[in-house]
Amino acid sequence: MSTLRDLAEEHTSLRPADIDHLHRVAGDWQLLSDLSFADLLLWVPVGGDDDAFLCVAQVRPTTAPTAYLDDQVGRIVGGPEVAHLGIAYRQARIWREGDPVWYGDTPARHEAIPVRLRTAAGEAGEVIAVVGRDTNLSTARTPSQLELNYLTTADDLAQMVADGTFPPPRHPGETTSAPRVGDGLVRLDASGKVTYASPNAQSAYRRLGFASHLVGEDLSALNTRLAADPLDGTDAGNRVLAALRGEAPPRKEIDARGATMLTRALPLMPAGVPIGALVLVRDITEVRRRDRALITKDATIREIHHRVKNNLQTVAALLRLQARRVGIPAAKAALEESVRRVASIALVHETLSMSSDEVVEFDGIVDRVAAAASEVAATESTVRMRRDGTFGVLPAEIATSLVMVLNELLLNAVEHGFPPAGETAGETAGEPSDAPVAEPAEVVVSAHRFRKQLHVCVADNGRGLPADFDSERSGRLGLQIVRALATGELRGTIELRNRESGGGTEAVLVVPLGNAARPR
Repeated sequence: MSTLRDLAEEHTSLRPADIDHLHRVAGDWQLLSDLSFADLLLWVPVGGDDDAFLCVAQVRPTTAPTAYLDDQVGRIVGGPEVAHLGIAYRQARIWREGDPVWYGDTPARHEAIPVRLRTAAGEAGEVIAVVGRDTNLSTARTPSQLELNYLTTADDLAQMVADGTFPPPRHPGETTSAPRVGDGLVRLDASGKVTYASPNAQSAYRRLGFASHLVGEDLSALNTRLAADPLDGTDAGNRVLAALRGEAPPRKEIDARGATMLTRALPLMPAGVPIGALVLVRDITEVRRRDRALITKDATIREIHHRVKNNLQTVAALLRLQARRVGIPAAKAALEESVRRVASIALVHETLSMSSDEVVEFDGIVDRVAAAASEVAATESTVRMRRDGTFGVLPAEIATSLVMVLNELLLNAVEHGFPPAGETAGETAGEPSDAPVAEPAEVVVSAHRFRKQLHVCVADNGRGLPADFDSERSGRLGLQIVRALATGELRGTIELRNRESGGGTEAVLVVPLGNAARPR
């Protein structure tokens, strides 16, 4: 199904600013739907004619049965069925006349609310759309006090939609309109006194330590008094006062007596007249308790990675110390290779110790491993390392094995891909070469993602593989480690071959990512 923006751009001539405002309406209208006990449908005129309308968004109430079992988005209707929408659109007023209509076996009451976007000067602009408010009447009965207060507040918000003052601008970092109506609702008069509080709102305030009834209380003063932190209390009280002045302040959490309550204050200004405020509240004590538990868990995991990194560095230091005391060249080289392998694993744990997630930005690790590998050949020849492309974010279980594979491939390219200093690639023992001067020694690590796979290539411009080389039968420990990790831990494939052009060797590694890795 096409999105609101897709439908509006395809079928209407609405401006980008108009469409953005419709997105804001659709992002906040669950509040109006729940207060109205009604379905809301967002209609825009099509074809330059207000006799035909297209439904671009729909929301169902969580407080009452829906009037529409089928999705209405994308439906174009005209004629008598949308006459009420045309009146609201042309006359820029809320339409409430008319008899109930039937959708199958469901009786419903039609209403139409024009949607305006205010101009830069703060004046009411032209009508750009119509919100159809359709109420299922199959369960009609005498409304309770709660329902009467909900409906009264809904009418005020509907008028603000028609005025262009609802919804308010979204504050940075606020991605949802929570809390919702069912979480707790408090209505204030123009002086800031509570005229109605839903049972859930009353319960939320009792968790904060207020045992009396809310009706008649000055909510700004109450929030200031209840908060455990005086500064937070003053801030919470000022946000209620800001709503009474016609502003829409950001949401605020109030902590008191071990409980936490989230509040959202909205001004009520039908026809531009401030008549009070609507405060939505939600008890989020349990949510914050779980958040604190997750923070503690994340801190513990980071500490574990930090200690593992320290232990691996200690092991590397011990191996390095042992290598200095060994007089046998082969044993010394083996110990030094072990130091580099342990150090490469330590890099992953060092990165994880600084992250709150079990994923790592792998590009930085590759760059550090490549720099360490280039230092191996620094005493004989200069090998330039370069990374092409990005690895992105990888889960820890892939990163640990992959860094080991890359470490071995890079070391193999540096140590065996290029001739010693003073000897060119075309020279044999005692025979000078007539070949042209070779390009500067270079190893390139390239990476890209394709169809949930990570493709990695480590290529050098060195002397290439011997004619009789067989990677499956090679006795080198490094290549054995590469094959074991690539096909086992990484569940991928590895291929070593001569480059098709330019000379040298390339190792091609393909690693399936599945759902574990998160692309950049």
